[in-house]
Amino acid sequence: MTQNNWKLHPSAVLNAGPVMPVMVIKNIEDAVPLAQALIEGGIKVLEITLRTPVALDAIKLISEQVKDAIVGVGTVTTPEQLQAAENAGAVFAISPGLTPTLLKAATKSNIALIPGISTISELMLGMEYGLDHFKFFPAAAAGGVNMLKGIAGPIPSVTFCPTGGISASNYNEYLSLPNVACVGGSWLAPDDAVAAKDWPRITELAKTAIENAVKK
Repeated sequence: MTQNNWKLHPSAVLNAGPVMPVMVIKNIEDAVPLAQALIEGGIKVLEITLRTPVALDAIKLISEQVKDAIVGVGTVTTPEQLQAAENAGAVFAISPGLTPTLLKAATKSNIALIPGISTISELMLGMEYGLDHFKFFPAAAAGGVNMLKGIAGPIPSVTFCPTGGISASNYNEYLSLPNVACVGGSWLAPDDAVAAKDWPRITELAKTAIENAVKK
């Protein structure tokens, strides 16, 4: 898949499952088996971060070869990265923050942008562009559960995917909040498991996260 001729709504991304793996793929040969291991564990939405030179190639491979995967890109900070991700086959993009330049590019793109916010002012800016689904980042450092509870008071209509400091030990604290649809975390695809190509361990981590997630 190269150019997408349709646009996935952010709600379809955030409501597709309770957890979203934050994937850092260093070796291209790991891309497909890692994605398949997560899919086998019940996770469909995959965020592949632009932190490595092979990230875009990994997005393309997974988009083409892994059935049922909803493939997205993370760490998007520029319109050029947004376009490159779309060209590679990503159907959604997640950014650590938001800028007017990136938000304007997203309105013209066929790729769904879920921008990151950590303040009410950033949230209001995103809402001016018609957005109501956001990444809350860095979640733990930006006030965590209490901050999200505080936001829900004046702005209850916005939905979040908190990321940053989320782990197997605390993810349900976030999922229990009414304004949180899912959480993102690297614990689902840990570096040591990927380096060892321990795909069964990653499948088990995914299964455990799905099975133990708070049901709403």
